[in-house]
Amino acid sequence: MAKRYPLCIFFLLCILSTSSFAQWQQFSYTAMTTPISLVFWAEDAPKAKKISEAVFKEFDRIEQKMSRYIDSSELSSINRLAFNEEVIVSESLFSVLNSAMNISKLSEGAFDITFASIGYMYDFRKELKPDNNVIEQNLELFLFQNVSLNNQKSSIRFSKKGTRIDLGGIAKGYAVDEGINILKQHGISSAHLSAGGDMRLLGDKRGAPWIIAIRDPRDQSKQSIVLPLNNTAVSTSGDYERFFMDENGERIHHILSPKTGKSAKGMRSVTVLANDAITSDGLSTAVFVLGLKKGLALINKLNGIDAILIDELGEIHYSEGLIRPPVNKLAH
Repeated sequence: MAKRYPLCIFFLLCILSTSSFAQWQQFSYTAMTTPISLVFWAEDAPKAKKISEAVFKEFDRIEQKMSRYIDSSELSSINRLAFNEEVIVSESLFSVLNSAMNISKLSEGAFDITFASIGYMYDFRKELKPDNNVIEQNLELFLFQNVSLNNQKSSIRFSKKGTRIDLGGIAKGYAVDEGINILKQHGISSAHLSAGGDMRLLGDKRGAPWIIAIRDPRDQSKQSIVLPLNNTAVSTSGDYERFFMDENGERIHHILSPKTGKSAKGMRSVTVLANDAITSDGLSTAVFVLGLKKGLALINKLNGIDAILIDELGEIHYSEGLIRPPVNKLAH
């Protein structure tokens, strides 16, 4: 028996030595005009770096294809050509367009990628907005029914001249999902990937839940709610992301209502929990535009999806699936 102890000790030391290399790998990047944060558990640091580079490369690929701010992008080509001709698009872009149109139909137009038809007239850096007459003249272009998708041809066509689309309300969610898929392909089972207001959690945090905080919409130094979560996509849309106060003291922000062509009223922020980030991303915008009553009604009829809404008075509201879980409201 005495001779076996060294072998057992050697075996134990091997286990400890191997596991000691495993640690949380953290990386950051900027793409799609958004800071990206990636954290995952891995043993090999050089290999982890290569994995992170593959994830960030995917964000770059999606941006080059789906940004309306890049003249050479596939989306910019659609905006130039789709009124005059049927435009064949790539498989990945067509998939995102289909998801966007499905959320538009589900939300009765509250989510609408044609917001760019009026949205380009707003300049949040220069604090400029279009006047009411200009909005009224172009409001008919802000209508998702102006977009026709042909599933057989993977093509898109606009029915009204001047229609423009923007995937800013859904493309980052798609990129987060693709990033998670890359992590899975490399055998990663525990990760946190976020891009601005969109994130996705892969697995848990090594036996404990990930702790996700929702910020106070009026004070970024404070947290309104803390959520313990695993294997969940989380997206937040808020009136504090891009905004300015106009001459009348009105908050002008980037989430536009298709009914008015102006900043949607009634909400400060909406956070949606779903199985994938492309869904949570699109729905967070849709619910924000719908407002408290209609937004909650939409979420409550969807399986596997929940939401936390902070209204214009700062009151917090939960969807039915979040009535009893351990969700905490922090003191302000």
